[in-house]
Amino acid sequence: MTSLSFFLALMLGICLFAWARREKYWTKRWEKVSKTLGLRTRDAAMLQDHAAAVFLSRQHAEQQAEQRRVFESLLDEISQGLVLVDDHLRIRYANAPLIKLLQRKEIHVGRPLIEEVRDHQISDLVQESIAEKRHTTRRIQMLPSDVGAGSNLGGRYFIIEAAPLAADVGGGAWLMIQDVTESAITEQIRRDFVANASHELRTPLTLINGYIEMLQDDAAKVAPGMKRSLDVMEKHGKRIARIIEDMLVISRLEDASSTLNKEPFDVGACAQDAADHLAPMLEGRDARIEVDFPKEGGLLTGDRFYWDQVFTNLIENSIKENTKPGLVIRVSGEWQADTCILKISDNGIGIPAHDLPFVFKRFYRGNKHHSSQIKGTGLGLSIVRRAVEAHGGTIELTSSPGIETTFTMRLPLQPA
Repeated sequence: MTSLSFFLALMLGICLFAWARREKYWTKRWEKVSKTLGLRTRDAAMLQDHAAAVFLSRQHAEQQAEQRRVFESLLDEISQGLVLVDDHLRIRYANAPLIKLLQRKEIHVGRPLIEEVRDHQISDLVQESIAEKRHTTRRIQMLPSDVGAGSNLGGRYFIIEAAPLAADVGGGAWLMIQDVTESAITEQIRRDFVANASHELRTPLTLINGYIEMLQDDAAKVAPGMKRSLDVMEKHGKRIARIIEDMLVISRLEDASSTLNKEPFDVGACAQDAADHLAPMLEGRDARIEVDFPKEGGLLTGDRFYWDQVFTNLIENSIKENTKPGLVIRVSGEWQADTCILKISDNGIGIPAHDLPFVFKRFYRGNKHHSSQIKGTGLGLSIVRRAVEAHGGTIELTSSPGIETTFTMRLPLQPA
């Protein structure tokens, strides 16, 4: 036994001995008082039980109060603002960081949440979480009109999380507020840089490629060696041009609220157009594309321009990555009550499990052993994911190498 263990055991023994002595002392004192008052044994026992119950109840209340003080002290040390509200959105508790985040002098317990946070986006989120009984997360921007006079919160960004509380702890909900203004501004600067740089590079590169094509015609007549050099320049010039176009598409999708032109369109026809466009890539190969959509009801509300790119990128990716014969690419759509499920699958080589978490990242190229032989920018799947998410959907990738690889997209359907 170590010195620390011995010390702890000794302290525990002393505490137990003191407790036993104390209990024995108070028992004897109670018996003496009972005899002095002339109480019967039964009455004395009842009073003793009552006194013990009162003592234990008071001791339990003191323990709860102490635990509450400890928890509140811990919650005051975190950087996020935390609020507990009841079913009527009245504040039951608020930690100290919330006061600093909202730039208030104090938060009044018992008052409605909207009166203290002064932003309907926050109260609406909490109310939605309670009504739908689910955890909800949203990023909001507090505008100058949403905050009080003299506040500097206008233009700041916050991550808001809310979830309902169980009935046995009083119901209501908890709300957590985190200031992410710095990271949001940094991300916006990055987006602006990518968009501006891509836009500025597109025009001069177009001119360069145009002059290369003009020189190729003359070089074919004069110097064959020069022609080969110009061909290489043309090849890489077009690749850079495609990277720039893809980066511009991603930049537009990152601000999808102002760029999407949503309207109902036939998804099956969109997929078939993409398959027909890529059909020349299958000439001379043992491969085919199957499009399976319902004859009626294959409608989706969205921006068809981006869905053309989604289907084209996914189908083209399958064609390029699978060079062996017998390739079958299947594009299908299924409509449920409030969800549209779109799938693109193939029976090719598949994607290793260690690559799956990274395939949607920009410029990521799996299958390094032959990726240098495959033309592409490495941005196709990143565009696909951003386009799906911009339409409020999700995309999932599953793969069993050599058997089947499937991209599954789930999109919410708007009421007719």
